[in-house]
Amino acid sequence: MISLTDSQKIGMGLTGFGVFFLFFGMILFFDKALLAIGNILFVAGLAFVIGLERTFRFFFQKHKMKATGFFLGGVFVVLIGWPIIGVVLEIYGFFLLFRGFFPVVVGFIRRIPVLGSILNLPFISAYVDKAGESNSMV
Repeated sequence: MISLTDSQKIGMGLTGFGVFFLFFGMILFFDKALLAIGNILFVAGLAFVIGLERTFRFFFQKHKMKATGFFLGGVFVVLIGWPIIGVVLEIYGFFLLFRGFFPVVVGFIRRIPVLGSILNLPFISAYVDKAGESNSMV
């Protein structure tokens, strides 16, 4: 079992609430307030979980500047009141930032009994294999 420090536990809670508010904000037709709260909680939680310095190093690597610009630009656009455009920018930036983790996630999901068999269906497998390929390092 992995032991977490108190700040990491707080970060997990903040990140979880952030994801909940983002999901709930999208369900409620892109509610500006819920999306803004979710964005703030998600980014703050991430900083608590991996630490402030590592968060800055992750987001501001030279090869990830475009992705960081889209993600943080999307957060800013949501905060100023254009939720649909902001969420689209955030999602694009999120996929650019975390595309190096997708092969690991796909490999992990394929080992889960029910989900793995679904991902190995012929018409789904082609898309999952393409999403699982990564040309960039994390």
